[in-house]
Amino acid sequence: MITRLAIALSWTAAIGVALFLLAPLLVIAAASFSPTPVFDLPIEGASLRWYTRIGRLDGFWPSLFLSLQIALLSTVISLVCGTLAAIAITRGKLPAAGIFATALVSPLMMPGLVLGIALLQYFRAIGFTMTWSALLVAHLVVTLPYVARTMIAGLARFDFTLVEAARTLGCTYPGGIVRVMVPALAPSFLIAGLFSFLASFDNYPVSIFLADVRTKTLPIRMLQYIEEAPDPTLAALSTLILAGTIVLLFASDRMVGLHRMAGTSD
Repeated sequence: MITRLAIALSWTAAIGVALFLLAPLLVIAAASFSPTPVFDLPIEGASLRWYTRIGRLDGFWPSLFLSLQIALLSTVISLVCGTLAAIAITRGKLPAAGIFATALVSPLMMPGLVLGIALLQYFRAIGFTMTWSALLVAHLVVTLPYVARTMIAGLARFDFTLVEAARTLGCTYPGGIVRVMVPALAPSFLIAGLFSFLASFDNYPVSIFLADVRTKTLPIRMLQYIEEAPDPTLAALSTLILAGTIVLLFASDRMVGLHRMAGTSD
């Protein structure tokens, strides 16, 4: 009896916490269908007018393309560099490998505003003024820890003798990496790439210090919309981003499984 009561209380608490976390997102999604130009809840009727207005927002398409470019490129570079660093940590005989691994993931422990200010001051000190390149480097600092942390965990369970076996069958070392290690670690690559892309695409606290008038990522442009014309169009855009994130998570769950994304094993 006590066990059943404890399980019921646990489920109640879990559902309550989930609803508490999801409530703001549900409110935004509901407000995006408001028929009036204000965030009106409860909604009397529904309208898709704000979704059709997204494409006509000032500067929306350049900001979207910029965010996609930065996110995709930073994810690819982070996957390559983060995987090589993870191999060096798990396979190589680096002195103080633990300290190096901690340094790789240290940006995750720092507030985004502090990291953004530090990067701004650093770029100014060295005379680096190219906004697009500065954003890319900054997003690499943000995304690389996700890749390194995921790949270190994945490589810790990988049997490197498989690569050596491939070499005895005629593969070069890079060929063995591509033919053996990459397919075996495909779930880790997918998870690392997903988190890296989302962390870059949604990044605001670092990007705000490095953007200029002509070069603004989508999150910065969304803040501008709030200041200039706060209407349900922003809620509609936020809902579309949320829906895209859910689709990516669902696709990852179908290909990998959320239990692996959470770091658990079968």
